[in-house]
Amino acid sequence: MLLQIVQYGDKVLHQAGEPITEFDEELRTLFQDMVDTMYEAEGIGLAAQQVGLAKQFCVVDLTGCDPDFEYTLDGGKPPLDLFMPIGMCNPKVEIIKSEPLVYEEGCLSFPNIRGDVERIESIRCEYQDIEGNPHVIEADGLLGRCIQHEVDHLNGILFTDRMKKKVLKKIQLPVNALKAKTLQRLKRRGA
Repeated sequence: MLLQIVQYGDKVLHQAGEPITEFDEELRTLFQDMVDTMYEAEGIGLAAQQVGLAKQFCVVDLTGCDPDFEYTLDGGKPPLDLFMPIGMCNPKVEIIKSEPLVYEEGCLSFPNIRGDVERIESIRCEYQDIEGNPHVIEADGLLGRCIQHEVDHLNGILFTDRMKKKVLKKIQLPVNALKAKTLQRLKRRGA
């Protein structure tokens, strides 16, 4: 089932998620619904907050992207299509010593708005899959950046929060317009 993607201006996007403690059919359904929603929106990642749920859960899939990144999963390097899409429960990101890089990012909660964000190149992420099994993924490039972006969502941090002031200033008008539109829509619904 496709879910509604929450847009900037909805307060849930700034809420830190509650840990996932139940690895059950409800979580498996949420995983599939979020993956379907991400694909429909042509995204590579989607956090629970973006579908209105303040939970420590996100999905990531880079199988359709240029593999311009290195990664290991649990110490090995299985083909991407064997483990993606990934459902990441309770992910914890640790920075691997590397240089910060600036890259233009977008976000499904900010349609048609993009801006440069500086992030560390290489990360290590511990998480649980939707069955509750622990995993460790190390990644750089687009995969590392995508994981950082989604884990930020789970902690109530948006990509605009990471932008330098001069970058944010360039996109401030469309960001403000999106927020106003979202707040009007929520007011009409009585939310």
